[in-house]
Amino acid sequence: MEKVTTDKLVSDLKTVVNDAEELLRATAGQAGERISAARDRAQESVRAARQRMSEVQDDLVERTKEIANTADTYVRENPWQAIGLAAAAGVIVGLLVSRR
Repeated sequence: MEKVTTDKLVSDLKTVVNDAEELLRATAGQAGERISAARDRAQESVRAARQRMSEVQDDLVERTKEIANTADTYVRENPWQAIGLAAAAGVIVGLLVSRR
């Protein structure tokens, strides 16, 4: 099973929103009260989805910056431990790659 990442989820949501906008443009010439009401609801849903996507992306950027700052602070305060962790990670990755 494929691991779903936030980036993939946001990308998929953008695709759905873009497809919905295209559908709304394609049906712009259709007449009728029910179609008009459905189009209005769909347009509002697309607008809300775009707004929420923007908020999620902003939140992710902010959290990523916080994590990067925390990691930077740790490395500056503990350079030898950071070097040791990086070396250990390199050895582990090297062992895993050499097995394949």
